[in-house]
Amino acid sequence: MSEILPLCADVDDTHEPVPFIDLVSQHAPIADDVQQAVARIFAEQRFVLGDEVAEFEFEAAAFCDSREAIGCASGTDALLLSLMALDLQPGDEVITSPYTFFATGSSIYRAGATPVFVDIQPESFNLDPQAVEAALTPRTRAILPVHLYGQCAEMEPIWRLAVRNGLSIIEDAAQAIGAEYHGRRAGVLGTLGCFSFFPTKNLGGAGDGGLITTDDAEMSARLRRLRVHGDVGNYQHLEVGLNSRLDALQAAVLRVKLPHLDSWTAARQRNAEQYQSLFTDYDLLDAIELPATLPGRRHVYNQYCIRIGDGRRDEVKQFLQQRKIGCAIYYPLPLHLQPCFEYLGYDAGALPEAERAASETLALPIFAELTFEQQERVVQAISLALGRDGKKSSPASIPAPKYLSIGSKEASEIG
Repeated sequence: MSEILPLCADVDDTHEPVPFIDLVSQHAPIADDVQQAVARIFAEQRFVLGDEVAEFEFEAAAFCDSREAIGCASGTDALLLSLMALDLQPGDEVITSPYTFFATGSSIYRAGATPVFVDIQPESFNLDPQAVEAALTPRTRAILPVHLYGQCAEMEPIWRLAVRNGLSIIEDAAQAIGAEYHGRRAGVLGTLGCFSFFPTKNLGGAGDGGLITTDDAEMSARLRRLRVHGDVGNYQHLEVGLNSRLDALQAAVLRVKLPHLDSWTAARQRNAEQYQSLFTDYDLLDAIELPATLPGRRHVYNQYCIRIGDGRRDEVKQFLQQRKIGCAIYYPLPLHLQPCFEYLGYDAGALPEAERAASETLALPIFAELTFEQQERVVQAISLALGRDGKKSSPASIPAPKYLSIGSKEASEIG
């Protein structure tokens, strides 16, 4: 899912900026390794698929604990290829979330099926399994849960619905590489898992890239065929596919970054815990709602989204931007209310939790290199924006140890 970062307006030059995301800080320690990897690709002059992509697919599959991984050109294509592999027909329905990036719904449409949007759980922003069950019809072919912001959806009841009704599950894990649900990683919680390597993701490339994971060898072989126009070799096309090959340059960059992913994730988790302490210290828990990590989850915090009610979210956003503090709204208009999906017949108010989330959520900086001082600037500015005095009501928080994790055995073992 490729997303465009927002620009901050009304800048107040008297304040030191806090970026929403700082890719330069992440790149600096690994710059030599990345440059060497890229130089190797240029020296070999092998730019599309090939050994570099195959090696990355093997390493990514091991990371996700899947038997197979198939690289492709983007997270959007990962979704589309996965849906194409289900042989959907006109009139077939795929149930999904309206509170997600546009590619989730558009891929269902492009695959020739009908998106069926159902409401979300307010505490996780993910699909409500009861709403999924209520939406099932004889035309339902698949369920497409989104692991939004880096936390897995409630998968066990979704699995049961899928098994009982003979449905496929395609995970939109674009924001959730490394996330876990009761010890199992995103990407192996359904039939197929779809990932994005857009630069702002937790594992981001130097451009677009995507990946599909599966334990089904036959499905893997078909997806490898679909990504190259349905070609099985020697210009023999068994079906019409796409041109969606992962570039070797992207694979090389991602191979350098992948070994760092758990430590970067642990740093994001540490930052989430420090936000909890700071918002408590500034006595703001009565005015905002912090993101929740549900039981049995490893939350990887691609985004850290707070809720600001009483219609005050937009004024807080503007206040932060005036002080050069990066922030963003993910997502301001749910998919069921997008103009291109008017034909589906949803009215405002049809999916109230998704609509409420769209009006209340604000994403704050959470990148791994974010400092405690920068986080305190963010929280203090929110305090002032809400009419508080911007002062702590309790003793100063002590920054948590580096890489302190929340619910992550692997991350807690990193030094």
